[in-house]
Amino acid sequence: MEEHRTGRRPYGDAVWPPPDEEGLPPSARVYGRPAPPSRVAMPSWARRVAVPAVAVVLGTALVAGAVATAVTALGSPGAPPAVADAVAGVRYPLPGGWTPRMVPPVTGFTSVAGVDDGALVMTRPGNAGDAVAALGPRAAAIGLADLYGRLLLHGDTVEVVDDRWLSVGGYTGHSRALRATYTDVVNRPSYLRVTLLTKDGRSVVVVGLAQPDGPRRRAEIDAVVNGLR
Repeated sequence: MEEHRTGRRPYGDAVWPPPDEEGLPPSARVYGRPAPPSRVAMPSWARRVAVPAVAVVLGTALVAGAVATAVTALGSPGAPPAVADAVAGVRYPLPGGWTPRMVPPVTGFTSVAGVDDGALVMTRPGNAGDAVAALGPRAAAIGLADLYGRLLLHGDTVEVVDDRWLSVGGYTGHSRALRATYTDVVNRPSYLRVTLLTKDGRSVVVVGLAQPDGPRRRAEIDAVVNGLR
């Protein structure tokens, strides 16, 4: 298995603004010096997508908007629930207990579904035709996995736990999964699966994230990806 150490933790101890009074904004002199961010059980960016009544992007407050025209919850009484993402042109089933979520528009994702105790799946149009043609689906998927791994995991150690060719719902492509561990005693291992699929000249990116990592959440993320249509 491939493994590397990043030397970074998901929540640093640096305090903004700098400690000298001259570096403080005027509001800080009224309300006090900003405190270091607190550690939470799930990466902060992912929590902002999973619980998006009010989103915070890269540490800055931002009201999350719902892409109401793109996402439709599907299902009839007794039938498994599903999500239709009109922008990405896909639909996918939801595991038990999972529900559709609102989508922060700045992320580029057009649908999100998750479960409250630490797992979610996001989809978006791939816009990756050129990359797939130039690099091939595996190299393009690896590039996306590296990108989202840097954005979401920030593990002290990140290893590749799965790397496979995939064919689902008429799509073909590649899927790569990473597992991040942390040296502190607060952050539990995280799991990230990034899948790039193409069909008829268009592509879709599916990102699944779980913390803590575990067989049940991995299986649920796999069920979403394998049920994509």
